[in-house]
Amino acid sequence: MTRRIRRAGPLSGLVVLAILASGHAAAGCPAPGQWLSGDGNPLATDQLFLDLEQPRIVLLGETHDRMEHHRWQLHTLAGLHALRPGMAIGLEMLPREAQPALDAWVGGELDEPDFLEQSNWSQAWGFDPQLYLPILHFARMHGVPLLAINLERSLVRRLASEGWEAIAPEQRHGISPPAPATEAYRDYLDAVLQEHPAGAMDDPDLDRFVAGQLVWDRAMAAGLADAAEDYPLVVGLMGSGHLQYRYGVPHQLADLGIGLEHQRTLLPWNSNAECSAPEPGIADAIFGVVPGTAHEPRPPQLLGVRIEPDPAGVRVHSVQPDSVADASGLQADDILTAAAGLDLELPGDLVAIIRRQAPGTILPLTVLRDGETREVLARFPARVD
Repeated sequence: MTRRIRRAGPLSGLVVLAILASGHAAAGCPAPGQWLSGDGNPLATDQLFLDLEQPRIVLLGETHDRMEHHRWQLHTLAGLHALRPGMAIGLEMLPREAQPALDAWVGGELDEPDFLEQSNWSQAWGFDPQLYLPILHFARMHGVPLLAINLERSLVRRLASEGWEAIAPEQRHGISPPAPATEAYRDYLDAVLQEHPAGAMDDPDLDRFVAGQLVWDRAMAAGLADAAEDYPLVVGLMGSGHLQYRYGVPHQLADLGIGLEHQRTLLPWNSNAECSAPEPGIADAIFGVVPGTAHEPRPPQLLGVRIEPDPAGVRVHSVQPDSVADASGLQADDILTAAAGLDLELPGDLVAIIRRQAPGTILPLTVLRDGETREVLARFPARVD
């Protein structure tokens, strides 16, 4: 049976099916604010939370750039904390190297700018921190431990390309090799790969794509399983694609000894007249959220480049046609050394500057091309409401 792909996250950097808000929920879909059980039946909130008093791990899915999903996560976290205040929260968003910054944040030792800098948020994750800060403040306010359960992207690439045995256990944080993907998961990932726009991935090979997803799944599962030894409840926040049908992280958790009876997967679900009813078994419970942009922050400005680190600054890997970058004359292999007069050392530096760029303004860029330095003006269009 072909399944509609609903994606988020490093799985989520792929295709997310956007559904515009309209009317009421379709038959079989949750209404806004309504819970459905895994078999599609209405589920009372108090009944759900009685069940959530038992599992060792609860997994909350998301589409990373949807504020409404993060609001739902925050409210669910508050309910879980009221029941089980000794819980911890595991974050896909940050690699293990960011744990000292998370500890200092929860301890009240860092303000927002210092936390974002010390956690290397822009480089490690890149999504607007405003989407996540309400959750981070909730954890700080209540003293809930925040746990970095991801890996640095360079290590993910090495594990996926070189193999697990080629990298010493201490270099991979002691994480064991993943359980093989099921055939259903491979089919799911193959469908994701096929829906991805042509040319948007460096390596569209299915085997390598699956290997990369297994690295993410195993790393996060290992982080959650380790934390479950120390806390009565661990709540994991991550892209829904790592959770649907229990193919990804739940499968790896089971391989690590935390069976499905000790985990619960909860997902947000767009609720409108065009909603596709969730298939039985996609999660243990589904929550209806209002789709569309009415309750979302305005999207950030986009330069239209794919970038990568370079010793001299930030290298342009490719330029999107008809983008701001294309109109400004930026080219592949240009090295951006400064933006708005600020030196660029990491891709996250440029991401942070562009995020602050107002519509209808000009961003001066210093570009190194063929050994010569030149100035380029990136003109961002005015926003049309």
